[in-house]
Formats: sequence, C-alpha cells, structure tokens
Amino acid sequence: MNADIFGYLAAGAALGLGAGMTPGPLLTLVLSQTMAHGSREGVKVAFAPLLTDLPILCVSLLAMSWINTHPLFMGVISFAGALVVTLFGIDCFKARAILLPGVEVKPGSLKKGILTNYMNPHVYIFWATVGAPTVIGASEYGIAGPILFLGGFYGCIIGAKIAIACLVGRFKSLLSSRAYLIVMRFLGLALFVFAAFLIRDGYNFFIS
Repeated sequence: MNADIFGYLAAGAALGLGAGMTPGPLLTLVLSQTMAHGSREGVKVAFAPLLTDLPILCVSLLAMSWINTHPLFMGVISFAGALVVTLFGIDCFKARAILLPGVEVKPGSLKKGILTNYMNPHVYIFWATVGAPTVIGASEYGIAGPILFLGGFYGCIIGAKIAIACLVGRFKSLLSSRAYLIVMRFLGLALFVFAAFLIRDGYNFFIS
C-alpha cells in the first residue's frame, strides 16, 4: 500500500482531534450531560457526529462530483478549505481553560447531541470546504483512502469527546489544566500543516 495514503489517516485524525477538543456547542453539551448525569450520558452525546454527518457528507459529495470536473472551482474550494482549517487551528491556540457548566440538563443525551450538531453551521462549512474535497482526493487510492480519512476523523472526534466525558466524570479540574492547553496548541499546529497542504492543492488546480 502506498505510504502516502496514510497521510489521509493523519489528516483525519488531526481534524477529528481538533474538532473533538475545541470548545463548541457539542462539547458544551458533552460537559453538561456529564456533570448533570455522569459520564455515560456525555458519551452518548459524543456519538452524535457519526449519526448527523452522513447526509451532509452525501450532499457535499454530490455537489463536488460536478465541481471536481472544473479545476478552477476545485482551486477555490481548496483555498476556502485552507481558510476554514486555519481558523480551526487559530481556535485551538485561542482556547482557554473550559468552565464546567453547572446547569442541570435532563437526559435524552443522544437526541440532544443530534439536534445540537445539526444546528451547528460549522458542521456544514467543514464538510463543504474540507471534508468532501478530502474524501474525493483520497479516492484516488480506491476505497481505502476515504476509509482511512473518515476512520481517522470519526475515531478521533468521537474518541476525544468520550475521553473528555470519562475524565471530567472523574477529574473535574482536568479541563482547567495546563496540559489541556498544551494539547490544544499542538493540535493547532497540526491543523496549520494540513491547511498548507490544501493551499498546495489549490495552487495545483489553478495551474493545471
């Protein structure tokens, strides 16, 4: 197997970890459910992306099937994706210690997680500008490329949120620690590297 294909696994893992650990609506819900009802409810919320993203990805891929035949559009999409990923990386560097919510939230965690994810505009922006183009790019290696990218992404975004739910359930001060901030800075750097690759791809589309 071509070693380059594992770059898609690394890209998916970096994006998944960044999305999984960056403060946002879904992570807030993970924390709320964990604090109110225990780690098990927070873990349920963590699986929401696996259930919500498929239709968004499918629509994005259908749009990309046309855009993919127009190199200039692909170049624009690549540059837009680089901007989105760069902003994700900046968010990682801007992350501060998370204040754990003290609001009591009723059970129904998975349902709440699905609704929260569907109402989050970042999900649509990500799949339209980064996720779907990367899946198409990975398909040059056959089915293995998209599987590695999506496997890395979902394994890490869900795994990160599960880990946070479990750790917060036991160590409530964890997200206020210096270690969390160091990890976020590292993830920010990884996302900047991926953004650089998207800029390279965009340039190649424009000169092709």
